[in-house]
Parts: sequence; C-alpha cells; structure tokens
Amino acid sequence: MRKLVAICLSVAMVLSLTACGNADKKASKGNGKTFTVGFDAEYPPYGYMDTESGEYVGFDLDLAEKVCEMEGWELEKKPINWDTKDTELNSGSIDCIWNGFTINGRENDYEWSDAYINNTQVIVVAGNSGIVSLTDLKGKKVGVQAASAAEALFAEDGAQVELGKTFESINPFSDYNTAFTELQSGSIDALAIDIGVANFQLKERGEGYVILDEQLNSEQYGVGFKKGEKDLCNTINKDLKKLYKDGTVEELAKKYDIDPTMICIGE
Repeated sequence: MRKLVAICLSVAMVLSLTACGNADKKASKGNGKTFTVGFDAEYPPYGYMDTESGEYVGFDLDLAEKVCEMEGWELEKKPINWDTKDTELNSGSIDCIWNGFTINGRENDYEWSDAYINNTQVIVVAGNSGIVSLTDLKGKKVGVQAASAAEALFAEDGAQVELGKTFESINPFSDYNTAFTELQSGSIDALAIDIGVANFQLKERGEGYVILDEQLNSEQYGVGFKKGEKDLCNTINKDLKKLYKDGTVEELAKKYDIDPTMICIGE
C-alpha cells in the first residue's frame, strides 16, 4: 500500500513540475498575450479565407502574424462586419482594426499606427458598359461597401460629393464579393473600390471588367486602435518598421501581388 502511495506521489510531482514548466514557458513567451485583430473576411488581398486551406490569410493578417511572432503573442483573427467595427473595438472584443483601414477622414477617431500603404479609390465597370470616364457615371447606379472610405467619398462632406449627386443611386453592400455579383448581373453599373482589392478581384474573375483611368482620391492605410491605446499602438509601429527594414513587408507584398510602390512605412 505504501509503495502504491509513493508511486502516486511521484506521478503527481512529475505532473506538477511539468505543468509549472509549461506555465513558465508560456509566461516567458509574451506573458501569454492574445492579440485579437478585427478584419473583413471578404477583403482580398488584405484579409480573406483561402478556399484551399480554409484558413484566413492576407497581406494584413500575415503582417499581424509577423508582429505576434516578434512579441511572443498569439494571434486571433476575428472576422467582423465592417459596419460594426467600432462597436467591436470599443467593447474590447478586438484589440485593433487591421484590414485595409483608411486613416484619411478618421484621423481623430482612433489611435493610429503610422501609415503603411498608399491607396487609391477607383471605379470598376463591366468591359462592355460603355463607361470610360467619371462623367459617364451620370444617371448610373454605383455600388460601395457599407461604412467604407468609398462610401464616405460621396457623403455630404466627402471629396466626391458633387460627383455622387449625379448618380441615379449609391448602393451599399456588406462586402465586395456581393457587389461584384450585382455588377456582373447588371443590377449596378459601377463599383467604387480600393485599387488593391480591385486588382485582386479582376485577376481572380478574369476578363469582363475595367478599372477607369480616373481615380476618385488618394489615401493611406493604418492600424486603428481604441483612443488611448498608445502603448500597444507604439509597439505595433516599432515592429512594422523592423519588418520593413528587414524586407519582410516587401516579400509579403509580392506574395499577394500588391504593388511594392504602395508601401509607405518609414516615409
């Protein structure tokens, strides 16, 4: 009996030491912090689901993963509805919004990282639409993503408010995949969209679409944090600059067919 008790005590001690060892290892690795990134899961090439692997991937998500590797954090990729992003951030369910998030016009609404991508908003139309310039959009139905920078362009204080007034309608969609389906069916005549997303969609969908030469505006992407989260924001900034200097950002841009001239970290 005593021998059985001794064996049980020995096993318990081994398990206890193993648990402590694992706990110490976890604590030494970034204190076990989970970094939760909120993103639009249908916004390629910045964040989307890869149909082959079933995993969420993208330029922004890969960058976030690299940051977590540097800090010893665990990355949690949390898909969100873009029009509820502020609720997600303010409730604390996500640590940041990192997914082709436009700084311009929102400068005072978030704690921002430095800009890392120079972006432009463009118009996509069907190749046989006969639309070749912005003036040709008069009387047309134009799609935008709900709560996006493109939608804000046509709002009362937007840079393209006068152009928007010439449209028959401005049609918000929850995501660009739905918007492209509507464009293909002819339910809308044009789509206002980020150039990087447009290039990805056209490459995936093949012929049949055209990006107009005239651009709607120029803007920059950043990582948005809740106001007051300066320490976390500064950490991300520091790591992004390191990833830029060691060539990681450029490698990821090539991986996702993003024009490397769009990268603006360190400028």
